[in-house]
Amino acid sequence: MSKKLIFSLVLLASPAIYAEEFTPSDDNEDAPPSPLQTEVEFGYQAHSGNTDSQSLNARVGAEYTEGRHRTNGEWKYYQLYKNGEEDKNQQNYLLQSDYKLGSRTYLYGNYAGFSSRYSSYFEDHTVSGGFGYQLFNTDSLLLEAEIGPGFRYQEPNVDEIDDDEIIFKNTVKEAIVRGNINFSWNLLDNLTLATRLTVTAGQSNTRMDTELNVTNDITETIALKLSYDSKYHTKVPSPTLSKRDSIFTVNLLFAF
Repeated sequence: MSKKLIFSLVLLASPAIYAEEFTPSDDNEDAPPSPLQTEVEFGYQAHSGNTDSQSLNARVGAEYTEGRHRTNGEWKYYQLYKNGEEDKNQQNYLLQSDYKLGSRTYLYGNYAGFSSRYSSYFEDHTVSGGFGYQLFNTDSLLLEAEIGPGFRYQEPNVDEIDDDEIIFKNTVKEAIVRGNINFSWNLLDNLTLATRLTVTAGQSNTRMDTELNVTNDITETIALKLSYDSKYHTKVPSPTLSKRDSIFTVNLLFAF
């Protein structure tokens, strides 16, 4: 009989939702909230029996809000071992700074990076700047969209591909257009659905990122979180490489 162990630890501080300015609301005038909020997440799974595998995932996020300015960053790490050998190892990076222009509009500057030893691209990094607009911004619903030009750098994975199978092997350096949608909805007092959809289009290929999170509060300090992350490239260096890389995790969250 197979055995399964799942362990996850999260230190969570919910990020502020945009108001007319980025400054969070203050329910206690004598004790204003800190402009810096952080998140730390850790998860581990081990399987034995018919399948021998171990996986580790971690996430660190931070957000600083001051007046009309907001800056947030994020680092994700995922590693998977199967039968004693590493099968997956990837890191995601995100850094964005926003400046509020009005009640719904803002300017943004964004860096997004992806490093992996086993996907279709070893490195995939973009920088972008542009315009953002909030369609909805309430206590229970947030919907905002961003679009702007930028630049992309990609290193194709061609280490273990035969020369006659390579479609293109040169490093990609090109102009891009980036579009992004952030959505968060508190369906119930204890249930939240959040997603982020990002499309990065250039001459060589188009990349689509999908992040979907469902969080169910069990108590005031404990919640169950289901996450799905997917990266899809319309064109990869070889037909032997998959166009899509995805990860699904189930974590237990502890909020402090």
